[in-house]
Amino acid sequence: MPKVLISDKMSPRAAEIFRERGIEVDEKTGLDKEELAAIIGDYDGLAVRSSTKATAKILEAATNLKVIGRAGIGIDNIDLAAATNHGVVVMNTPFGNSITTAEHAIAMLFALARQIPAADVSTQAGKWEKSRFMGVELAGKTLGVVGCGNIGSIVADRAQGLKMRVLAFDPYLSPERAQEIGVTKVELDDLLRRADFISLHTPLTDKTRNIIGERAFGLMKLGVRLINCARGGLVDEAALKVALDTGKVAGAALDVFATEPAKESPLFGHPNLVATPHLGASTSEAQVNVAIQVAEQMADFLLTGGVTNALNMPSMTAEEAPRLKPYMALARQIGGFAGQLTRSGIRAVSIEYEGHVAGLNTKPLTAVVLEGLLKPNLESVNMVNAPVIARERDIDVSEVLHEREGDYHTLIRLTVTTETQTRTVAGTLFANRAPRIVEVHGVPLEAELSDHMLYIINDDRPGFVGALGAALGKYDLNIATFNLGRSVKGGYAVALIAVDQPIEQEVLDAVAGLDYVQQVTHLSF
Repeated sequence: MPKVLISDKMSPRAAEIFRERGIEVDEKTGLDKEELAAIIGDYDGLAVRSSTKATAKILEAATNLKVIGRAGIGIDNIDLAAATNHGVVVMNTPFGNSITTAEHAIAMLFALARQIPAADVSTQAGKWEKSRFMGVELAGKTLGVVGCGNIGSIVADRAQGLKMRVLAFDPYLSPERAQEIGVTKVELDDLLRRADFISLHTPLTDKTRNIIGERAFGLMKLGVRLINCARGGLVDEAALKVALDTGKVAGAALDVFATEPAKESPLFGHPNLVATPHLGASTSEAQVNVAIQVAEQMADFLLTGGVTNALNMPSMTAEEAPRLKPYMALARQIGGFAGQLTRSGIRAVSIEYEGHVAGLNTKPLTAVVLEGLLKPNLESVNMVNAPVIARERDIDVSEVLHEREGDYHTLIRLTVTTETQTRTVAGTLFANRAPRIVEVHGVPLEAELSDHMLYIINDDRPGFVGALGAALGKYDLNIATFNLGRSVKGGYAVALIAVDQPIEQEVLDAVAGLDYVQQVTHLSF
């Protein structure tokens, strides 16, 4: 039974879902890093919000961990690179609090335009400073949205309902999508120059850190208003303080800060600042939604292999996982076959999907092929980190899809180019469930793989099979299956032989010493 730790406060519905799905769950919140490190090795899954810090040190101690689920969008508290290196899937819930966060940004927009928080304080203090709080209309103004994904696009939609013009900067926003949601796609500098209000909805990365800083403020209109309900660190708070003091920025509304909890800040107390304590996702509906989503996603992964909203591996729905399972087994065998024969550095990998498999989700299959290929020569490789390891080693990986059927209803062919040679291996499924190798090094044959196998390349000469049988018999090795193919008459032959007992080195030496043998390798699956 998989075991999950919920280490941050979240809706009780998350724990209920885990238990309903047959997963053991512990709820232990408020753990410090030493306490978490001491127990994390007992768990297959870790469900967090923003308080728990899944650092490299924690992940080092998480020897059984398979998945981290973030109930929310941002993963600033999770070391994604370390998780990937340790083969841990990291998931988030990008849709559960999108509406809630977008609505908070719109609320901040109104608060800035009409100075509502300051007017409330003044009025409740017994003052009636009607002339002091002269606001501005939103209708007809230009809103610049930095980051137009799930939340940004909702903000854009709501702003258009307020009759605002919307500019959007997002490198991943296609012209077609921009047209569909009714925004004008522009470059960042153009947005900064033209916008009356600017709302941030982009993740915090090395590229976006302090994206709104001294240079950006210099490009903005006099009297611009800024909203940040995304991530602290997107705004250079010292530069914002200067811009507020000089009047370049007429007002700023911040729900997030570079350091949280933000108990003190040079911005606090500024008359033109509206501040809230990271309330973007703080509605009862959003908290329930993200808790349900993270629990369902993690349960699907732990029980069926389904991968949804993963940030470091291809997605594979819970419905797809059973259909892909036999193909995953085939992909792992093909990769493992080639990996056990590889003796020099890999330069390139090409994976061809032919027939029925070409119409499936092949990204997870490619990850599994790479896992099988790299595992014989590297420790701690799995389908999560295998693509990353391949990139780090400058291995060129390509996929080719052929929806047409060839000799088989479905076929996966792997071509591996190393420093010394190019090798191919191909496989199919018999009865849509049983993996079979059907081609090795261009030679057709059909073989079921097993625990103890001999892979032999030999000259195609009479008498070899008899000599091989006699050699194996000398060491009391019983042949379970014998699969043989050849390139051309009198050329070279490839044999895949399954035996019932473990194969010792002296057996390999004896077979290698037979006439006509070019290569002999022990394979295990």
